[in-house]
Amino acid sequence: MRKPRDFDAELKSLEDKARDLKARKVQQLGELVISTGADALSAEELAGALIVLAETKEAGKREAWAKRGAAFFQGRSRRSAPASERDNGGAPAQSGGAQPPSGGTGAA
Repeated sequence: MRKPRDFDAELKSLEDKARDLKARKVQQLGELVISTGADALSAEELAGALIVLAETKEAGKREAWAKRGAAFFQGRSRRSAPASERDNGGAPAQSGGAQPPSGGTGAA
């Protein structure tokens, strides 16, 4: 006979994972703001720039921002990683999901 599933325990586990993921996302966003120098902006300026980025539908601008963001992450990973750990394959380095879904960081 099969062992019954403990749905309450599974639900609690999923809620814990979701809470951890949200906390990690917030921390990574804060690290991104600091590493780009955007922490020098006021909260209002930063919010305004992010709103403009989110509202922009122009594909050319969004693509340019995405390229600039990818270059930022690629350059940062090369500066911070020892020579033996650098990505020499030509693909842009990712920062573990810290990049916003829109793909751009150059909103200012």
